[in-house]
Amino acid sequence: MTFLLGLSGLIDRVNEFVGKKVAWLILLAVLVSAVNAVVRKAFNMSSNAWLELQWYLFGAAFLLAAAYTLQQNEHIRIDILYGNLKRRTQHWVDLFGHIFFLMPFVILMIAYFIPYVGLSYRSGEMSPSAGGLILWPAKSLLLIGFVLLGLQGISEIIKKIAVMRGIIDDPSPHLSKEEIAAQEVALAEGRDD
Repeated sequence: MTFLLGLSGLIDRVNEFVGKKVAWLILLAVLVSAVNAVVRKAFNMSSNAWLELQWYLFGAAFLLAAAYTLQQNEHIRIDILYGNLKRRTQHWVDLFGHIFFLMPFVILMIAYFIPYVGLSYRSGEMSPSAGGLILWPAKSLLLIGFVLLGLQGISEIIKKIAVMRGIIDDPSPHLSKEEIAAQEVALAEGRDD
């Protein structure tokens, strides 16, 4: 289990690094959008390449940060039932979901995207829009994003098993609604409790 936890830690560090760096792509997309709007209005010039670049940047931020979002336990979930379960039951639900829903979906998407990206790269596929960009870099983001998500899924499975066996502490312990509210108040007041 020591090796697996080490592997999990490495995957976590890689995805944290990637997740924090790609957040800057949102700012870059906003800047490209602003410059494009100014140039279009002030000089009556426009380019499909600039519009597609905005989409590529936003897509890259979303796809490459998905694994980091999973690692931080910030993904969206319907908490009506889950939040009322005991923490041990929540671990079982998470483990079941990771193994039987997340990982098969990720594996299917990776298997699909490998030939999809390869064909796009080999053919030099271009945007159908006049003046558009080449498409294989954007398509490769899909593959890279799912590879990172798959690796993070493996890391989460390892950590769930280790937590359930008592080997490591729960990285995201369950908090009551009152505890969450108290944390939010403390953050709003600028203090840490």
